[in-house]
Amino acid sequence: MKKIGLLKWLLALILVVVLAFFGFTAEVREGECAVITRFGAPRAEITEAGLYLRLPWPFENIIRYDARQQYLESNYLETLTRDKRNIILNSYVVWEISDPLTYYNSVRSNEIAQQYIRDLVSNATNGVLGSYDLTGLVSLDKEQIKIDEIQEAIYHRVSQNSEATYGISVKEVSIMRLTLPEINLQSVFGQMQADRQKDIDTILAQAERDANQIITGADAEAAEIVAKGTTDAAEIKAKTETEVARIYAEAQAANLELYQFLRQLDTVAGSVGASTTLIVRTDEYPFNVLVQYNDLLDTADGKTDGEALAEALAALPEDERAEVTQALWDLIAQAGGNVS
Repeated sequence: MKKIGLLKWLLALILVVVLAFFGFTAEVREGECAVITRFGAPRAEITEAGLYLRLPWPFENIIRYDARQQYLESNYLETLTRDKRNIILNSYVVWEISDPLTYYNSVRSNEIAQQYIRDLVSNATNGVLGSYDLTGLVSLDKEQIKIDEIQEAIYHRVSQNSEATYGISVKEVSIMRLTLPEINLQSVFGQMQADRQKDIDTILAQAERDANQIITGADAEAAEIVAKGTTDAAEIKAKTETEVARIYAEAQAANLELYQFLRQLDTVAGSVGASTTLIVRTDEYPFNVLVQYNDLLDTADGKTDGEALAEALAALPEDERAEVTQALWDLIAQAGGNVS
């Protein structure tokens, strides 16, 4: 009987110890924070995991919160930019409880905290975007896009208000989606097309300017080449005419009849061309030269004009004799080819 009584007292003692342990202590786990209240009024805040002493309920109560970072998406917000363009934004927020006591006094529940954060993001977004044009968010020019700057400004506004008012530390605020009302889409697309057309016009104008410079340079170079060619041709022609005159003069000095013969051949050659057909009398001047010249009367010394021409040619230097002979054949061929 004594053993049974002792066992009862032992069990009662264990039960009292267990009840005292759970009634006078509070456990806060890793990733949690808590507020201890006495008769509903906050007495202490706990930010570190561990075992803490407290009075049993109903004297004191412990309220635990999730102290880990939490993710929250804001509502779709339609707002105006500085240039009066409507845009629709959707952002996300990363936050955590930094001051459990302030959080308990102002918020108390996770659902209310999320609503407060969404309101803070909406107010900050409206205030910040009112200082920026639409090109700060959407533009073909990278220099005009200021999304990072806009997000930083929204983050600072939200974090300052949430920390002081709700005991919530905001770690990040970023724009997740950006869209435009249908009426603004056409306007934005039109602006983008205008910007692109402006770039195209600039490129075309530059290309046309470069092309004109190239054409002008080519024309100047071509004119210079033509002028030089004309000058060179004139010099060659002048030298040729001088040489021909010299040969004629030497031929005239060597034999007057040879000179007259050459002049008559020139007259015949100048009268016809490659496409000319003439019907003439070959016994009359100047075409009698072609068939009757060798049949003319002998010269004063008893020689025919042909013999005199041969002696005159033989008297010339070899190079000049070859030139005169070739010239004679060319004149005869050109004059006689189309004459009948």
